Amino acid sequence: MFEFLANFFGYLLSFLYNIVNNYGLAIILFTVIIKILLLPLSIKQQKTMKKSAKMQEKMKVIQFKYKNDPDKMNQEMMNLYKTENMSPFSGCLTAIIQLLLLLSIFYLVRSPITYMEKIPKDDINKYISQLQEEGKEVSNVYPEIDLIREYNWLKEKNPEDSNIEKLNLQMNFLGLDLSKIPQQNMSDYTVYIIPILYILSSFVSIRMTTAMQQKQKKKEAIIDGETGKEIEGQQSENEMDAVMQTNKMMSWMMPIMSISIAFVAPLGLALYWLINNILMILERLILDHFIKQEDEEE
Repeated sequence: MFEFLANFFGYLLSFLYNIVNNYGLAIILFTVIIKILLLPLSIKQQKTMKKSAKMQEKMKVIQFKYKNDPDKMNQEMMNLYKTENMSPFSGCLTAIIQLLLLLSIFYLVRSPITYMEKIPKDDINKYISQLQEEGKEVSNVYPEIDLIREYNWLKEKNPEDSNIEKLNLQMNFLGLDLSKIPQQNMSDYTVYIIPILYILSSFVSIRMTTAMQQKQKKKEAIIDGETGKEIEGQQSENEMDAVMQTNKMMSWMMPIMSISIAFVAPLGLALYWLINNILMILERLILDHFIKQEDEEE
């Protein structure tokens, strides 16, 4: 599945590259197009999240009213989902699609020669063998990035091979070599620019999500199902403390995970993640504004 999608996306990235003749610009345009194609899904996801948050109050009423009758509680919960035209698994499909895209694009950016330039596997293996026979180091994880880097040497070695020209990808973007892997180029300060920006954007995204969740939780009210009396609109102190601790941990853990990923991957992949994060932040702010306007009108 991942290879099929990577091959499909490869046609799009190749098309864009042939227009702009720069790998970095092609990745940026590719990321924007993918975001636009997924916009309907993002709108649906944002609306689902808002609707789910509004349902929390009704769910708390059911949980309080039938706390001693689990079967009745589950039945009422399912009735609530039917009434609100929601599914308990409504967020799963979106998460699965996003995971498929993430891994497929990882395959694509990791192996641009295979999925973007469509060079046969036998030829790729031949080039790798030639480099290894010469004593040149070839990465087990990103061998095709090494082939692109060794284009000039391979061209001299295979002057009659028409596929060699496909290795000549313009990887320089704003003075940065997108074929470089930070872990392998620790002394080159330029390799840290995109990963650091990616980490900062991830941190902003997580903080923004956390802030929205906290804002929503502060607005929630628990209503006594038997008396109909509204109780002060926050969770219990223990529950709120747990939420705050979880959010705090996520705020720090996600950037740390981002560091480990961004520093062992080619800068081209980190650039895709950076642009995707920036677009996601803008998208979330814009959609939140328009959905809030819709709610006010309703």
